[in-house]
Amino acid sequence: MGRKPTGRPTSFDIAYAAGVSQPTVSRALRGDRSVSEQTRQKIQQIARDLNYTVDKNASSLRSQRSNTIALLFFEDPTPDESMINPFFLAMLGSITRACADRGLDLLISFQRMEDDWHVKYQDSHRADGLILLGYGDYTTYTPKLEKLVAQGTHYARWGSVSLDSSGATVGTDNVDAGRLVGRHLLEIGKRQIAFLGEADETCPEFLGRFTGLREVTEDAGLPPPPRFDAITTEEAGYCAARKLLESGADCDAIFAASDLIAIGAMRALADAGKKVPDDIAVVGFDDIPAASLTTPPLTTVTQDVRGAGESLVDALLSQIADREVTPHKLPGKLVIRGSTAKA
Repeated sequence: MGRKPTGRPTSFDIAYAAGVSQPTVSRALRGDRSVSEQTRQKIQQIARDLNYTVDKNASSLRSQRSNTIALLFFEDPTPDESMINPFFLAMLGSITRACADRGLDLLISFQRMEDDWHVKYQDSHRADGLILLGYGDYTTYTPKLEKLVAQGTHYARWGSVSLDSSGATVGTDNVDAGRLVGRHLLEIGKRQIAFLGEADETCPEFLGRFTGLREVTEDAGLPPPPRFDAITTEEAGYCAARKLLESGADCDAIFAASDLIAIGAMRALADAGKKVPDDIAVVGFDDIPAASLTTPPLTTVTQDVRGAGESLVDALLSQIADREVTPHKLPGKLVIRGSTAKA
């Protein structure tokens, strides 16, 4: 007969029932991907059957860890007072779920880039590591990341992914997503495509989206798309679209680097008497909730929000455990709606 736990069940009871070692149980209950999915599910089910809960105080004493990670939002210009990009609010739920699944507490904090956020958390043992969302001007952000690396802080960030990305970086494959948009616009007969967004070193994600679009138009024998700067706000999108129209450039489609920019651009087109998509088709990026509520609904690129949350948490846990972490790209998916519907 199998051993029955007496009193409060322990990880050793789960190990005995599952036929594995106690360290394997600990790793499985943390969501460690070094344990196979089948074994993790088996251990988690046994833990539920035994009503097992992690003794976080004991675990922390053994590991000298807080079992807490800190999620830092950085302010972005927004029309309301939230100062948080709505895309990152959507990601909050997936990060929270991923932490809960792995037995972690999550500390959420709102930061200004100019503050000394890089020294507040791991050094004070408030958190074992950081997840960073948002950055504003990337040239301001980079020195902060270099300080995190120099002081040995564990962190994972959402953003532009390249081979020289510091820390554990997770992000959408922006170049490929830009290609998706470019191909779609060419397929519906558009040939004069403008890009709205700051596609330079200050915003490498926007630059990746523009690069993908430019590759597709050049392959089609078209001139490089004209570009009009805009940060991620509706007002910036409105102003950029107005500048596009005032420039006199021929344009039958707009690829906006974010949904907020696209929504502002659609408002500017309406004020100018332009019909979407008959006169000018519009594509955004992020698939925020408002994208499906515009008139017409906005074609956009959706990012893998759930996969992003899980990847960020797992990348941070791997870094904390001193395992090698490589930058990870997630695919974007084009969601076609009325703003690019064929006539």
